[in-house]
Amino acid sequence: SRAAVSHGTLCSRILPLLTLPVPPILLLSSSSTPPMICTFTRPLQAHTSPPHKTEEVCSTLILASHSHKRHIFLSFSASFSFCSPTLLVVKETNEQKLFKIANELLQTEKAYVARLNLLDKVFYAKLIEEARKDTFTMDVVKNIFSNISSIHTFHSQFLLPDLEKRMGEWTSTPRIGDILQKLTPFLKMYAEYVRNFDHAMDLLKQWTDRSPPFKAIILEIQSQEACGSLSLQHHMLEPVQRVPRYEMLLKDYLKKLPQDHIDRRDAEKSLEIIAMAATHSNTAIRKTENLKKLLEIYEMLGEEEDIVNPSNELIKEGHILKLAARNTSAMDRYLYLFNNMLLYCVPKFSLVGQKFTVRTRIGIEGMKVMETYNEDYPHTFQVSGKERTLELQASSKQDKESWIKAFQETIHISLQKNETFKSAFKDVEEVSISELGKRAPRWIRDNEVTMCMKCKESFNAITRRRHHCRACGYVVCWKCSDYKATLEYEGNKMNKVCKDCFCILTGHIDSEEREGKKKGILEIEAAQFSGNSIMCGFLQYCEKNKPWQKVWCVIPQNEALVLYLYGAPQDVKAQSTIPLLGYLVEDSPRPTDPPVSFRLSQSKSVHSFAAESEELKQRWLKVIRMAVTGEVPKPPEDNHSTEITQEPSSNGV
Repeated sequence: SRAAVSHGTLCSRILPLLTLPVPPILLLSSSSTPPMICTFTRPLQAHTSPPHKTEEVCSTLILASHSHKRHIFLSFSASFSFCSPTLLVVKETNEQKLFKIANELLQTEKAYVARLNLLDKVFYAKLIEEARKDTFTMDVVKNIFSNISSIHTFHSQFLLPDLEKRMGEWTSTPRIGDILQKLTPFLKMYAEYVRNFDHAMDLLKQWTDRSPPFKAIILEIQSQEACGSLSLQHHMLEPVQRVPRYEMLLKDYLKKLPQDHIDRRDAEKSLEIIAMAATHSNTAIRKTENLKKLLEIYEMLGEEEDIVNPSNELIKEGHILKLAARNTSAMDRYLYLFNNMLLYCVPKFSLVGQKFTVRTRIGIEGMKVMETYNEDYPHTFQVSGKERTLELQASSKQDKESWIKAFQETIHISLQKNETFKSAFKDVEEVSISELGKRAPRWIRDNEVTMCMKCKESFNAITRRRHHCRACGYVVCWKCSDYKATLEYEGNKMNKVCKDCFCILTGHIDSEEREGKKKGILEIEAAQFSGNSIMCGFLQYCEKNKPWQKVWCVIPQNEALVLYLYGAPQDVKAQSTIPLLGYLVEDSPRPTDPPVSFRLSQSKSVHSFAAESEELKQRWLKVIRMAVTGEVPKPPEDNHSTEITQEPSSNGV
């Protein structure tokens, strides 16, 4: 059987399978002898050169590589019977398919760790070494490579060794779901890397152009054989693409996995979390690219308001002709089609800065598009909205079809979102109306939150003051509390409520669209973790040279190697998270730090903490020192004393 693949690739794919039980196959010979049914009576043996002698009961299967003119010879003992088919048929068992997927996971993980090692121990290390000579600043290098050292440490010291051990004992333990579950708490490291990726690419390009020594080091490393003639940018894409690769392999694995298999539950749970992380990763990339494009449009339109908004998504843009209503002359115009509006623009002749002036905004809601036919002007269509109707002429039939398709799909998606919102509203109303407004709620205390529990905007003394919804008891900002509804428990008096409760109690739908989105990595309520944590309590916190602040710290039991930082015990979103693995713990206070303090440092990140007492500090350190090595800490015996609900003093801070 001839295969146009390299000798090395062929060996890597075939040799791992030789120890498996092999079913009968149909073997074809390139000579004139007829095909044979072969049943193996002993394991195959692999050779890179032909056998010196072949016994009567031994046949040789030759796999040829055209590109390298090399062969692999597999010798085996077999019993033969003749038949007439002309194809080689290998019937693979389900167990073998599962093994192949698991083995592919292992092999790709090895290649991935090699790529991480190249980024961390070669590129990053060489550039840091040069930065110490003051050729360029160390902050530049650290900002480019972000937390690549933490990612490398986890995969090389934990995940890869676990996979290698499991594949070595596959016969007795054929499962990978339990191992992949160990990956899920560390997906937050990828979120940080992805968020920084666009900035890293900009810095890399900027300093490659600006600094000859910086450029020389990168070019020198890229010329090495380990780089495979690929650029640093290409290698830095690998962590961005790795989580979606795990998702793909797990989906394939679950398709082959029997419903009653021992690994079914773990594999499904791992896939659920990894799939969500892949979505966050892809979304972060798209958001970064989208905001960059919106900034460009903002400048081209002369700083037109409401353009740079994360909810805006550019669908299509381009030149088009507008037919005048009176004399049917065609005028050059430019269209920006967004997910929620159409900007109809007039070109402005300028060498720099503003290129267009917005003549009309047309909302997508209520918009219609249709083909029109004009004998004098071909390829025309009409866009009709609440604000204005436009008759437009495309440059060609294909251009016309492309514009009409873009309009139709955008209108359809907008309608679907509206219907989904209305359905969700009805479901909430049926479930919540039974209690909402009829019973006085428990008010969340002001000092238990630092952000609006609806829109998640941070509170401040001027524009973001705290208000309570009289229906649900949530603490919300003025914007989210600017509603009133009658409350049965107050004798049907009108009172202040949040916008969600207003919709439910009155049946009115707020004008703003609300999409059902999955919670982000930080959007987990502190109260959910605090009740099921290894450690939680107030600490003073300082990052780099920023002012010290009080934070509510939580190490959850289900994510024992991650430290969550909240502004207050009832906040609905964490301020930040710290994946503890790989951090260096420093116990001795610095002269400028409070007396009962400690630090976590890794690469460019330095996190300083201060406790109220030496005893409390040592309890935190005991748990954190285990977590940074990858060991899952257990809750202290006196765990209840770590749940500090009173505000700590700020002595020395």
